[in-house]
Amino acid sequence: MNKPVFNPFNPVFRANPYPFYEALREQDPVHTTELGGIVLTRYEDVSSTLRSNDFSRDIEATANEPTDPLWIAKRERRKGREGAKTILNLDPPDHTRLRRLVSKAFTPTSIDRLRPRIQQLVDDVLDQAAKNGGMELVDKMAFPIPFQVISDLLAMPTDRSDELREWGQLITLSLEPTSTLEDLDRTDGALNEMIPYLFTIIEDRRAHPGDDLLSALIAVEDEGDNLGLDELISFVVLLYIAGHETTVNLIGNSINALLRFPDQLSLWHNNPSIANRAVDELLRFDGPVQQTVRVPIVPVTYQSLHGPITVQPGTIVTTLLGAGNHDPAMFADPHTLKLDRANSNRHLAFAGGIHYCLGASLAKLEAEIAVGTMVKRFPNMKAVGDITWRDRLTIRGVDHLQLEF
Repeated sequence: MNKPVFNPFNPVFRANPYPFYEALREQDPVHTTELGGIVLTRYEDVSSTLRSNDFSRDIEATANEPTDPLWIAKRERRKGREGAKTILNLDPPDHTRLRRLVSKAFTPTSIDRLRPRIQQLVDDVLDQAAKNGGMELVDKMAFPIPFQVISDLLAMPTDRSDELREWGQLITLSLEPTSTLEDLDRTDGALNEMIPYLFTIIEDRRAHPGDDLLSALIAVEDEGDNLGLDELISFVVLLYIAGHETTVNLIGNSINALLRFPDQLSLWHNNPSIANRAVDELLRFDGPVQQTVRVPIVPVTYQSLHGPITVQPGTIVTTLLGAGNHDPAMFADPHTLKLDRANSNRHLAFAGGIHYCLGASLAKLEAEIAVGTMVKRFPNMKAVGDITWRDRLTIRGVDHLQLEF
């Protein structure tokens, strides 16, 4: 049997990574890549790495200089970008400071008050879909509703929604391990259009504040500290990208999973009280974010199948969230969707530790309402034609899913 490899450039891998995750976990769970990085697939290794203070998320500052010419060029391009790093790519104390500031505005109360609005948006889409006898899920629901929710939260205009959608998809290209220099050109082009647009809105909101998250972020202050303009723009970009792109895929992946397991769709339809646990299980089963990277700042030791492996500082460690979520050591019968799974809330879809997803409660609320309402109203829905996927690995999601009600 050939030794499994982590190869995101393999289109078969990207189309369905789970068999590859399983082979790696069973045969080489602490896997060394051709470029010298480490790939982790066991739940315990992934979870402990995400929660450890022995790792950095600031890859540009802490990772060893790459030797591959393409990776050298890509790293130099990323270093050359202007503006503040997002909260995702910062370590304490900068991360601690920013997270403390934005958390003041991003409270559970501000999220939960969106519930009636989300329900209204979902009902409006499904009322029309019912008249039509079906709909294309991504274009009619999975994209427009999370986009409208983020826009409502920030009180942003929606007249350029098509452009913002395109910018978001281009910016997420840079998150993929398979990204090329041409992809980074497209990402930079999107940022060069999006940032001036956001700057204009922020300056107008600074002069005319309202009861919205963007106004709260502008006004937020803690012991004389506040968000700089670059930090504010970076966070708003992050909200649109991380807070929107991932939720689009969560809704699409969830409906696809339920269609694969119609008994579970019926279970939710007959037991609506399981909604919260059901969303956790859908996040575990096929979450939108499949991997994230850390860099050790001290030597770190993992137990491989053949003894301990010590990873030196500066080594890029890829934690495969999707692999950890399918580890049978944590989740029995992991490749089967079980909406009433007792420990589904142990999933890693929102990462962990200090970088646990700030928008987790919003993503779960949107999925609970969007997917739950569809399950309630259309328990016999079915897919029509081929289901297609975006050709991505880091942010994995359904691209086209035509439904018939």
